Amino acid sequence: MDKLVVVIPAYFEEEILDSTISTLTDIYEELLKDKKISQDSTMLFVNDGSTDQTWSIIENSRKGNPFVTGINLSRNTGHQNALWAGMTVASQDADMIVTIDADLQDDPRAIIEMVDDYHAGYDVVYGVRNNRDSDTAFKRDTAGLFYKFMNKIGVKTIPNHADFRLLSNRAVKNLLAFPERNLFLRGMVPLVGFPSTKVFYARRVRKAGKSKYPLRKMLLFAWDGITSFSEVPIRAIMVLGLTMVVFSAIYVLYALIRWLTGYTTTGWTSIMISIWLLGGIELIVVGIVGEYIGKIFKEVKRRPRFIIQEDLYTKANPVPRSKKMDKSTHA
Repeated sequence: MDKLVVVIPAYFEEEILDSTISTLTDIYEELLKDKKISQDSTMLFVNDGSTDQTWSIIENSRKGNPFVTGINLSRNTGHQNALWAGMTVASQDADMIVTIDADLQDDPRAIIEMVDDYHAGYDVVYGVRNNRDSDTAFKRDTAGLFYKFMNKIGVKTIPNHADFRLLSNRAVKNLLAFPERNLFLRGMVPLVGFPSTKVFYARRVRKAGKSKYPLRKMLLFAWDGITSFSEVPIRAIMVLGLTMVVFSAIYVLYALIRWLTGYTTTGWTSIMISIWLLGGIELIVVGIVGEYIGKIFKEVKRRPRFIIQEDLYTKANPVPRSKKMDKSTHA
């Protein structure tokens, strides 16, 4: 039997963790009963710098539940880095890794179908929402536009897929070989390749706690994905510059004709409009270029994506020293 590890990032999730552990335990027991996973399969919680009771709940649950284990990061690193940390640790001995958020809005029952697809030979199984009825109209429309835009600029993403997926061990190890620090897993996973399929499910309403992705964070995450995977925004600057040159040439020609025909008028309106327009465009251009330079700055520093303060997983699943991964970053 193959070992399943479900990686669950947790950030201030004390209100919902007990329910999450109970729900996932039922799924593990069902998979064990059907002999689809091995006895040493676990759920790996990644405490992403929570200062509430999240880590205490994980530690206490581990004492009475053989499926529960976890790692405690030294500080908050963000959702994507927390997932990366969990996958790095689990890849030591897991045959298949599922990533899912702690709120279980992504239907955990879909894990059973994912495991079936893994046994059918798929290395990557994407969890895809079959509808967005639980979202507001604004979020539904903007999400659709985001996925369409990403595909238009050449970034391959799976529409209505977040970070709920199953990866085989070889898929995870190839993903972890990607060196970039600006993580956008929804765009990185398709680059790994290997046989893939989709599992469709209905997204559920959060039972407790608050969403960790308000509108501001969602917009920043979308922008990060665009600038991490495409040069289109910076190429658009050149197009904008050429367009402005064309318009300027037309305006110069127009002004020359007006001068030759004696229709010259003095005024500051057109001058001020031109100054404000060009000034705004220049600031936008500098901002976009600065965004790419900032990403380069992050990449060249090569700082660790995460630092593990406590590791209950490796203690419970010791591996030979030669196979151990660097706890602070992937080599």
